[in-house]
Amino acid sequence: MRERPFHAGGRAPRWRFRRGESGRRYNRRPTWFFGCPPVKKLIALAVASIVLTACSSAEKEQQKERTFLLSQQSLDTAQRNATIACRDAAQCDAAWKLTKTYVEQNSKERLTRADDAAIETDVPSGSGKPVFSATRIASGNGATISLFAQCKGMFGDERARGSDFDDCATKIIAVQNGFAPYLRAHMPAQ
Repeated sequence: MRERPFHAGGRAPRWRFRRGESGRRYNRRPTWFFGCPPVKKLIALAVASIVLTACSSAEKEQQKERTFLLSQQSLDTAQRNATIACRDAAQCDAAWKLTKTYVEQNSKERLTRADDAAIETDVPSGSGKPVFSATRIASGNGATISLFAQCKGMFGDERARGSDFDDCATKIIAVQNGFAPYLRAHMPAQ
């Protein structure tokens, strides 16, 4: 007969050891997975989920940065598209009147300046709304007319992405890309 280890009460607690169908003793403690106790398993799962979340958020940040750069390029292209040249005073005057009309139609703010050199809209009270301005710079007998736009809240410090960048970029790109076609469609034929 084998000696039993000493336990208070003389016997080993019943929950601790039982015999299975094969006759071997097994432990009825909480089940261990892959050689690890349940607490260690939970810790390992928590660490794995944190690592996966960190990787996911890093990928999202990279995607946001790529989108920001593409939007910046699109804004630069739209700005180039929003510049037109007129060849004489009559054509420039007609284009300048149409520019004023175009700014009024596309801005939710009132005009604060509209003279022979510049057209400007009022700065909106809230962020996410575009501010438009246009300039007319004489060049020989004609002039160069440019439409500019920016939103309050579009950029942060040092031209970093602002909270309203995506929404503003979409609005500005559409308005600036539509400027030259609008003038061509409405200019009197000469």
